[in-house]
Amino acid sequence: MSSSRPTQSSASSGRSKHSARVIAQTTVDAKLHADFDESGSSFDYSTSVRFTPNTVGGGDQPPRADKLTTAYLHHIQKGKLIQPFGCLLALDEKTFKVIAYSENAPDMLTMVNHAVPSVGEHPILGIGTDVRTIFTEPSASALHKALSFCEVSLLNPVLVHCKTSGKPFYAILHRVTGSLIIDFEPVKPYEVPMTAAGALQSYKLAAKAITHLQALPSGSMERVCDTMVQEVFELTGYDRVMAYKFHQDDHGEVVSEITKPGLEPYLGLHYPATDIPQAARFLFMKNKVRMICDCRAKHVKVLQDEKLPIDLTLCGSTLRAPHSCHLQYMENMNSIASLVMAVVINDGDEEGESSDPNSQQQKRKRLWGLVVCHNTTPRFVPFPLRYACEFLAQVFAIHVNKELELENQILEKNILRTQTLLCDMLMRDAPLGIVSQTPNVMDLVKCDGAILLYKNKTYRMGVTPTDFQLHDIVSWLSEYHMDSTGLSTDSLYDAGFPGALALGGVVCGMAAVKITSNDMLFWFRCHTAAEIRWGGAKHEPGERDDGRKMHPRSSFKAFLEVVKTRSLPWKDYEMDSIHSLQLILRNAFKDSEAMDSNAIDVHTRINDLKISGMQELEAVTSEMVRLIETATVPILAIDVDGLVNGWNMKIAELTGLPVDKAIGRHLLSLVEDSSADTVKKMLYSALQGKEEQNIQFEIKTHESRSDSGPISLVVNACTSRDLRENVVGVCFVAQDITGQKTVMDKFTRIEGDYKAIVQNPNPLIPPIFGTDEFGWCCEWNPSMAKISGWGREDVINKMLLGEVFGTHIACCRLKNQEAFVNLGIILNNAMTGQESEKISFGFFTRSGKYVECLLSVSKKLDREGSVTGVFCFLQLASQELQQALHFQQLTEQTSLKRLKVLAYIRRQIRTSLSGIVLTRKMMEETDLGEEQKRLLHTSAQCQRQLNKILDDTNLDCIIDGYLDLEMVEFTLHDVLVAAISQVMMRSNVKGIRIVNDLTEDFISETLYGDSLRLQQILADFLSISVTFTPNGGQLGVAASLTKDRLGESVQLVHLEFRITHMGGNVPEGLLSQMFGGDTDTSEEGISLLVGRKLVKLMNGDVQYLREAGKSTFIISVELAVANNKPRG
Repeated sequence: MSSSRPTQSSASSGRSKHSARVIAQTTVDAKLHADFDESGSSFDYSTSVRFTPNTVGGGDQPPRADKLTTAYLHHIQKGKLIQPFGCLLALDEKTFKVIAYSENAPDMLTMVNHAVPSVGEHPILGIGTDVRTIFTEPSASALHKALSFCEVSLLNPVLVHCKTSGKPFYAILHRVTGSLIIDFEPVKPYEVPMTAAGALQSYKLAAKAITHLQALPSGSMERVCDTMVQEVFELTGYDRVMAYKFHQDDHGEVVSEITKPGLEPYLGLHYPATDIPQAARFLFMKNKVRMICDCRAKHVKVLQDEKLPIDLTLCGSTLRAPHSCHLQYMENMNSIASLVMAVVINDGDEEGESSDPNSQQQKRKRLWGLVVCHNTTPRFVPFPLRYACEFLAQVFAIHVNKELELENQILEKNILRTQTLLCDMLMRDAPLGIVSQTPNVMDLVKCDGAILLYKNKTYRMGVTPTDFQLHDIVSWLSEYHMDSTGLSTDSLYDAGFPGALALGGVVCGMAAVKITSNDMLFWFRCHTAAEIRWGGAKHEPGERDDGRKMHPRSSFKAFLEVVKTRSLPWKDYEMDSIHSLQLILRNAFKDSEAMDSNAIDVHTRINDLKISGMQELEAVTSEMVRLIETATVPILAIDVDGLVNGWNMKIAELTGLPVDKAIGRHLLSLVEDSSADTVKKMLYSALQGKEEQNIQFEIKTHESRSDSGPISLVVNACTSRDLRENVVGVCFVAQDITGQKTVMDKFTRIEGDYKAIVQNPNPLIPPIFGTDEFGWCCEWNPSMAKISGWGREDVINKMLLGEVFGTHIACCRLKNQEAFVNLGIILNNAMTGQESEKISFGFFTRSGKYVECLLSVSKKLDREGSVTGVFCFLQLASQELQQALHFQQLTEQTSLKRLKVLAYIRRQIRTSLSGIVLTRKMMEETDLGEEQKRLLHTSAQCQRQLNKILDDTNLDCIIDGYLDLEMVEFTLHDVLVAAISQVMMRSNVKGIRIVNDLTEDFISETLYGDSLRLQQILADFLSISVTFTPNGGQLGVAASLTKDRLGESVQLVHLEFRITHMGGNVPEGLLSQMFGGDTDTSEEGISLLVGRKLVKLMNGDVQYLREAGKSTFIISVELAVANNKPRG
């Protein structure tokens, strides 16, 4: 579709174009189905599909909704047929009497032939029958209770038993205008009937699949789709499962697939938009899971009361029969049964957040695609499993949404980077730099070619029209789009360009913008079919498709016909970037004198901004100090010695210790003895630059507050740094949890009646609510009533998921579907015994205020240890703590990813190393000369060193000084040769000469200690020295040794190694990392840091000496002399 108004909002423009396309496509859908109904076996599918482009793309006016379309939509919505795997009843909303029923309902529910009069107490099912008389008393009571609910669908399924046969059925309810529709599906003998309602029970069936999806790292839509398809395949047992994505022009593509052996793959196949009609897509937005058990089964009629003023709609029924056209398509592709899940995501145009509950009723939603399951034989999936699939699809949709947001962020970032570079080129070579250099205008958006018309000259790139064709395009734009500043279309043919067909497949789509009245910039795209590659199976020689029949390969061919005159559509963010460049180019084309004067103005403004910026910075700093001092949460700060230099009013109030008495005291003197170790470790980590989060400790109270006992705090650290990034202090933002901790401690000690706590009006008790094992709200304490505005009587015995907390009509409305799904996951994790961390949680109160807090969930047990429900505790978090928790989660996720990568690398190195060791041992068994044996011995030493390093899974034990060193006998000769060998290749490449000034007596000394760690130390410092030695330079290794006797049997040796390198010094930043003064540690820095810590474990240290033209690492260690005589 074309758009000639670039000044129009891209979001509203995109929506209006999509609305017009939906209307047009619905007309096409209606014609195709009418043709099928009229033609029967002579229906020609390919001709009907090729009707699409002329209808959908022709002109700007949407087609009128004629009688054909109206009849088609009425048939879809008001159809009177259902599938035979269940039966249907429609009830009057007030009397619960039957106003419509399916023909098979009497046989299924009363087990009596409707043509034969009933005998005894057998009820008769017909118009006017009270539905409660058909079922047992408990079932009738459960059904009556469910039917009284406003949101009846939240309770699905309701388990009922027939009065006549006792057979169980799942009653699946939904409400339509003035009526209640109930689908009854028989519970199979092999099923365990589901007693709990709603998402709580369904989650258990999909728990494994949801866990796998939740554990996926972000950054790959393909991985998310593949995982979803695999999990659904295992969960449902269908022969084929596909992820099916709708493109911007509404055609579909199979983006992921898994099949049982022997089935033809459809991965990569594209379908025309008509294959899934717009009306069907609309129904998927309402009824998100759709099952067809047997496409060959005979449908059952629904008989309704003739007195009803309008026909009932069965759109929401799980039993609704599909159109015969769709059934024929299924049979042609040998798919007898299907299960389809809708993937509904937020519309990209509606990303704005709002805290107003009225303005944010729901974000605009769109159907991203479907998860489609096919089976070659009839297949029935029980409702609980279908409900589980719907829950799983919601989790999948959240991940799809996140991946799309991430993709858009990356694309926008790349476009912004390209725009910046293009601007830079314009400054240096305006305007030809954007077509003559790299990157260029073709890198701005995806295209096949581009043209710049500048001063009557044409500058081409990639695939473009000829000069004659370009002249026609410019003339056409001037005549028909004279008033616009540009045009974008994915089909020049549909946009009305007379010469479109003459362009062939070379150019179909075009984006053009005017820079001046005579200068223009064009981007061109080839037809979509050129980009389509189907990964399906090939035909055997001689095999042909019947193009008239509906079949995936026929659909694919029809799709290629549709897109021969159409390119990929121009996306909104692409057009935004094109219009941005258009504005930049217009400014770049201005007179250079005007640019010079503008430059003077700009420099003047920059100087003014610098002055005002400094003043603003001072004002911001003062405001920050004021905010910290008056913050409603406790905040304290310390310097590098651990002395308090910040103590705000809130912590002074909590502890009773005034600011002037707190300043200058060591933090450890202010905390409880039981928390001293925790605080000491936290201080050490914080001063090393590690910002630990969510640390809990107790702090002492003083003076007037001393009798109230210690204060419990949850603290998050934030380091303060100077201009050189050195840590100069730490600020701690805390949350007072004393009241909550007191309640939780009491709560965990009580074994019997917990109500004394839950229902206690004490304001110190945090908000608490809970559910029973079936998902009904059974607890709502006074604090929860106060914060939410909803009293206990308003929520008790309502479904917690849906009625109490929900996204539509609920007491406490949640922000979006993602929040609802995440709440369901954490509740079910607790119900199944999994430990859960505190998560961010928020809801709208009765008054419309949005409350943000932390939610923790614990299972509720009876005396026998059985789970009887869950308790939920809310902690109202400060904004500072919320942000800290978010950063902590991101850090933990990053660390986990790195650990996985490290574990993989470690495993692969060990595997390779095993092969090297085996080769070395085999070589040792052969006849070798002395020199070869010496080389193998050095190789073995290096291998042992590598194994030792691979065992270092926890560097903290080295850095903190907890590592246990080995004590073995060795010679300095072996250690030095192995260490120097590790840098020989690099030194040879750089032409560096290594000078060894060690005497024979020295290197033959036999010592006692950790030889491999000493070897690692020397190798690391030699490696750093080689790095900073200039090409052709010299590196010297020298050492000295002094002995000191301890008693008669033990003799210590003090070793000093000097590694001297010529040329430039090691940078200050790297040396700072070696001494632990910089938290942003590089690879070389961590090696130096670990090396120095190992030296410290050997009672030594490392120094760095700078001299004229050279620098020296001085490494001193203390070892023991072996008892045997040294080798001479």
